[in-house]
Amino acid sequence: QVQLVESGGGLVQAGGSLRLSCAGSGTVFSFAAMGWYRQAPGKQRELVADITGRGSTNYADSVKGRFTISRGNAKNAVNLQMNSLKPEDTAVYYCRALLAGIDYWGKGTLVTVSS
Repeated sequence: QVQLVESGGGLVQAGGSLRLSCAGSGTVFSFAAMGWYRQAPGKQRELVADITGRGSTNYADSVKGRFTISRGNAKNAVNLQMNSLKPEDTAVYYCRALLAGIDYWGKGTLVTVSS
């Protein structure tokens, strides 16, 4: 059973940094793509950034130049370095992975940015 576990969320002041990590388990195959999504209270879940197996990346306009997604050293791991955080970045951040056409999601980690 594929599982994704996020870590690294927390409370930070505006302008600060956090690093999120996601570790996948339960498969011998490599995920075709991994990414980070977020959902703020009262809003829909939205893409933050994703990365393919070949390393191609894609970012939401709102985080370009501030966030960096990268594959972890372990197989099926992904990180999100978040710099210059803003209060509007406050949300639950979810890790997503794609394998054989199926989406898998983590349970999420809360990021709170205080002004």
